[in-house]
Amino acid sequence: MKKLLITSEQLTDPVSRKTAAYRVCTFYEGSRMIEAELRRADAETILNNIYIARVKNVAANLNAAFVEIAKGTVCYLPLEALRQPIFTKKLSKQPIAAGEELVVQVTKEAVKTKDAVVTANLSFSGEYLVLTSANLRSGISSKISRQDRSRLQELAQKLRKNHGGTETDFGLILRTNAAYAEESAICAEFLQLQAEYEALRRYSASRTAYTCLRREQPFYLKMLMDADKSDLEEVVTDEKAVFEELKAAVSGSLSIRLYQDRLLSLASLYNIAGQVSAALKQKVWLKSGANLVIEPTEALTVIDVNSGKNTEKKDKQRNHYKINLEAAEEIAFQLRLRNLSGIILVDFIDMQSVDDKEGLMAQLRAYLRLDPVPAQVVDMTRLGLVEITRQKKKKPLAEQI
Repeated sequence: MKKLLITSEQLTDPVSRKTAAYRVCTFYEGSRMIEAELRRADAETILNNIYIARVKNVAANLNAAFVEIAKGTVCYLPLEALRQPIFTKKLSKQPIAAGEELVVQVTKEAVKTKDAVVTANLSFSGEYLVLTSANLRSGISSKISRQDRSRLQELAQKLRKNHGGTETDFGLILRTNAAYAEESAICAEFLQLQAEYEALRRYSASRTAYTCLRREQPFYLKMLMDADKSDLEEVVTDEKAVFEELKAAVSGSLSIRLYQDRLLSLASLYNIAGQVSAALKQKVWLKSGANLVIEPTEALTVIDVNSGKNTEKKDKQRNHYKINLEAAEEIAFQLRLRNLSGIILVDFIDMQSVDDKEGLMAQLRAYLRLDPVPAQVVDMTRLGLVEITRQKKKKPLAEQI
């Protein structure tokens, strides 16, 4: 069972050695941090915010447009995401043209030299549902069991029927938590999200470019809403205001606890600073004495598996296989903890046996399936390098510091 901790802590940038105050939202299994998101106490994020953007130019060769959500803040809009856009200023018969204004939502924040990414497919997320403005189908989380899928599919279709029998002009996705919720709670959330969407459409019609139509809820609430509640034991915070916010926002029987020990802070109890510091180091030691060296670069992340202090002499190939299996589990864990994404190349210790290679790949795939962020093994190259891809959703932990 997992716990979600929400607190504040002083953390140090390992490069600049500067220390600053951060709001920390992190999942723990036992005493081990498994996922974390950090925000500077004095910083704001634009992720998931909805704006009226002005089209700066259209790059046909990239099949994309560049739009401004504020003066000088340029974002990348893939034209494949331009389905059912909500234009507030239309100048031409072209799908999109410079000078036009439309409603967009930020899906990825700017990272290093890359602009933020936006979409015209707006999404409104709740605890059980996601309403989508351009994807008009009903969807169900792949983590929901087969026996619950047909029931929830019927519910989604019923919700999307208007009083006249026609379908709504938006789509719905039922999240994993819908499988454990009362139908009345799902219906109530549906009405709330529908009202928010329709109000935003009405409001946007009279607004000008660069208007922020909707700000995302605090990141720790978003992280809680996105979490699978089936194995979440409790949410713990030592901040009274956050505790009241959680109590107001969360329905159901989930335990929310206010930590009040004045002698030992919540951050110290769970060694948050120490575990974040360890997650930023290049080298990770394994129980066998072997280690991983994790090196993020501009284009990809490289992970090298080394036998290190493991000096087992007997049956070297069998030992290499055991180290690689241990490394595969730790790699899947580190990808989630550090929020590494994009292309990942892993150099496992060489193995001669085809069966061992296939066994390793099968186990690695099994570990990656436990990741809430889509991640998959692509293949093993002729040089023995294993290719992994992991979807980019948030900044890597190292860039959050």
